[in-house]
Amino acid sequence: MKLSTRIMLMTMMFLQFFVWGAWYGQMSKYMFTQLGASGVQVGNAYATFSIGMIVSPFFMGMIADRYFSAQKVLGVLNLLGAFFLWLICRTEDPGTFFWVILMYCLTFAPTLVLASSISMQHMTSSEKEFSSIRVIGTVAWIIVTNIIGYYALGDKVAIFEIAMYVSFFYGIFAFFLPDTPPKPSTSKSFTSILGLDAFRLFKDRSFTIFFISSMLICIPLSFYYALANPSLNDSGMLNVENKMSLGQVSEVVFILLIPFAFQRFGVKWMLIAGLVAWILRFIGFGFGDAQTSEWMLYLAIALHGISYDFIFITGHIYTDNKADVRIRSSAQGLFSIATYGLGMGIGSWIAGVVADIYTVEGVKNWSAIWMVPAGIAVLVLVLFVLFFKSEKAPQADVPAVVAA
Repeated sequence: MKLSTRIMLMTMMFLQFFVWGAWYGQMSKYMFTQLGASGVQVGNAYATFSIGMIVSPFFMGMIADRYFSAQKVLGVLNLLGAFFLWLICRTEDPGTFFWVILMYCLTFAPTLVLASSISMQHMTSSEKEFSSIRVIGTVAWIIVTNIIGYYALGDKVAIFEIAMYVSFFYGIFAFFLPDTPPKPSTSKSFTSILGLDAFRLFKDRSFTIFFISSMLICIPLSFYYALANPSLNDSGMLNVENKMSLGQVSEVVFILLIPFAFQRFGVKWMLIAGLVAWILRFIGFGFGDAQTSEWMLYLAIALHGISYDFIFITGHIYTDNKADVRIRSSAQGLFSIATYGLGMGIGSWIAGVVADIYTVEGVKNWSAIWMVPAGIAVLVLVLFVLFFKSEKAPQADVPAVVAA
């Protein structure tokens, strides 16, 4: 890869995750404080991202891959996204906010897939080159959340204004990315785009248990994205956005450890480690307090790396190794729809309902709230340990992943 191409792709990845990091983790805090939203309304707002992730495979497979250059589609989507972010900045009713954030997520979610697709198509060896480009996205997330934390913007409309301005710039920049033309010769059926031709993998009991467990663990995962920020603020922690960025730092560390962990421990124990990490961090969020036990909150934040990487990246690798080359793309699409789409969508809604149930006179019982996802994670862990069959660790490279 030419140095100029590498720099362009790294800049693209930086802008991609700078936009996302500006609003995603802070949206619940903004909605609770500025819009007076209920827990259900916050959960519904986060579910719009999952809806966008479900729609993305259709958009990519039926339109973007066939008829338009990927960088131009990326540019148009970001410009549309900037427009919807502008509308969000002027929306004060939480009910209306849902519809506007839904429109935004329908434009934003496909850009995550497009950014990875553009990167991969300009690499001679994705196994060797992608990680060094993708990690810039995590760096961008760390930078933007620290900016927001330093200037105390987490509950201000500025989180969407920052995303809007950067999205607009990103949209213009995208048109100057290396040309990534459509592939008219690629024929994808409707069932392939949906991932339905990967259903044959369910003949394998271990894959079925893995698949169900992965989808179920996304339910408690949604509690973290939707409620961690306001929970930490209510605990008395200061500079929450800055401190939550430590989770992305740990993510970088554990991404680098994955090849070693595969060789040493194998799929089952890596997934178990990820599930245990989720349980521990929910307990930390539930019982940690900035005045008396802030270390529990720091531990819960730092466990993000192992809990995310050892579940999702390991899951992508496991899926890649279980599927033969003919259905590999379909299998990955099915995995993404089930986890980022259905699992996180259902989880976002449940998180909102639970938050409302344990709110009395405007005060949230965070210990009770966090025990719900902890309990779900325990049930998933028991299901997985009892029914998943251990297998020899696969020889695989770390693949491209979407979320941070």
